[in-house]
Amino acid sequence: MYWVTPRHLAGDDDALAERIGDTLRGLGWRMWPTSRNTLLYVSPDELRGAEWILASYPFELGGLPVAWQLSARPHADAAMTEWNAYFTAGVPPEALADLLLALDAREAPDTGFADHESVLTALSARGWLRDMDRPRTTATDPGFSGHVSLETLPPLIHDADPRDDLLGWQAWAEPTLGAPYLWCASFSASVPHDLVAAFASSLASPVPVPRRTLPESSHDRLTVVRRG
Repeated sequence: MYWVTPRHLAGDDDALAERIGDTLRGLGWRMWPTSRNTLLYVSPDELRGAEWILASYPFELGGLPVAWQLSARPHADAAMTEWNAYFTAGVPPEALADLLLALDAREAPDTGFADHESVLTALSARGWLRDMDRPRTTATDPGFSGHVSLETLPPLIHDADPRDDLLGWQAWAEPTLGAPYLWCASFSASVPHDLVAAFASSLASPVPVPRRTLPESSHDRLTVVRRG
């Protein structure tokens, strides 16, 4: 077992489904398999959902297949989701788990009062740097390998707001400039900013994380704090 930093380059230890599934079961979310070979989890109030969709391979972000989709509805009878968030394999499970804990703790999963500055403030508090050209929308880690930015939504990112010029938070890890992405995440425009801030704060946390296997693409950029 390796305990490594930075978290955003540590990968998912090939255990993203299991780690997040354990988190959701611990929160009391129900799970059942679907006809599309996915695993669907629903919160006790039926307003929040999380689905392991890697087997159905719905679409890609940054050339990587989407693995988890989170969603929220305004009420239990709503046919349409209010917002969605998507995560590829390789995303640090700690960051996704902290986002789920924040989502589960909210009384109303589809609304929030924080503005977009809360996301950048959370990253700055962890030592990430605001982009000199876009200080109000973009931040990167000091090694310039992790990025969180408010961008025009990629294709296939669903939101209750149908306009096509919406902005949503995007996050990704690029171990070296021009290299394939290690992971990507996309939040639709209506995702409350405080939920994105919870993900960002955990992503940038300096606390070492345990891994049995290290991503080959970021191996040289990881610091092994200890072995155990």
